[in-house]
Amino acid sequence: MDARTEGHVDAHGPLSDQGLVQLLNRHGERLEDERFSRYAADLDLEALLAMWHDMTVVRAFDLEATSLQRQGELGLWVPSLGQEAAQIGAGHALRESDFVFPSYREHGIALTRGVDLPEILRIFRGLQHGAWDAAEHGFHLYTLVIGAHSLHATGYALAMDRDGLVGTGADSDGAVLCCFGDGATSQGDVNEALTFAAVNNAPIVFMVQNNQFAISEPTTRQSRVPLAQRGSGFGIPAVRYDGNDVVASYAVARWALEHARSGQGPVLIEAFTYRMGAHTTSDDPSKYRSQADESYWAERDPISRLEAYLRAQGALTDDAVDAARAEAKELGRRTREAVKGWERPAVASIFDHVYAEPHATVEAERAWFARYEASFADQGVRA
Repeated sequence: MDARTEGHVDAHGPLSDQGLVQLLNRHGERLEDERFSRYAADLDLEALLAMWHDMTVVRAFDLEATSLQRQGELGLWVPSLGQEAAQIGAGHALRESDFVFPSYREHGIALTRGVDLPEILRIFRGLQHGAWDAAEHGFHLYTLVIGAHSLHATGYALAMDRDGLVGTGADSDGAVLCCFGDGATSQGDVNEALTFAAVNNAPIVFMVQNNQFAISEPTTRQSRVPLAQRGSGFGIPAVRYDGNDVVASYAVARWALEHARSGQGPVLIEAFTYRMGAHTTSDDPSKYRSQADESYWAERDPISRLEAYLRAQGALTDDAVDAARAEAKELGRRTREAVKGWERPAVASIFDHVYAEPHATVEAERAWFARYEASFADQGVRA
């Protein structure tokens, strides 16, 4: 059972409320924070309605993708259920000049960067390495190797700096947002990226979505202190915030991105949230957490709390809810039709678009695979 539900939470451990920035509590009530409230001052009701809309749509898409995997249409799916506020808040804080390096669960940020959500599923149907133009959207392809993209993100951030795209004071200044989970903080690649970013003053924000489980391994088995505290070991400023609070998620991400864009160097931000669903559709979370855990965090649902606030302000009407539901239903229909309409490409196409330039190793592997397929054809057997 989650330590919080038993009253045994360590006041200084990774599940504590220590240093947790919160601007919208679980009851949908606005709170003030001396340091970060000003970074959310521009969020009027229209902006908050847009965030509610995005969270609602991406959750509907997420549930549709899970259903498609259960029907055998996808090889795997990675749900973002419960992490919508952390992603949509950060996504709305981004500028066009920023660049995002996601892991494989950032469907909400993908939405805010203009990626057509059904296209994401080409990856999980095994059709393509990636399904969108990273440069067009300022949103890199998904990375399934845990933490590997943190190194790529740091290099990209350094290139932005050396190209004069950081710290000029112009609206064209940009920064990199690198997203990964709590489990990735235990990976060597992430620690190397933090070291390199710190000593080179890279304009990058490392966003840890601490959903409390690295697959089935709880955060308490990964760290004895809040994950944000790891930043100080690298000389990187860090902030923890309530990742189920979209207002705090926006405010902290906005502060961090402004810090990085201005040339002040890297930042580590930890969104303390909860993975309401499975790690992937191959996972069974009932094996390592209880219904009491899930009930506790269901009361802290990120969409419900924003909805409560908007209802109290008279800003969320039944017509608006009906319109969002209709849009989500249409997205679900379009997603199903798209996935079921995709044709299986030639298996050898997996060797295409691995590198921008011809690569000897890839070409050797392509030639080996051609011989392998031909060996079946020679025997009258179809590969």
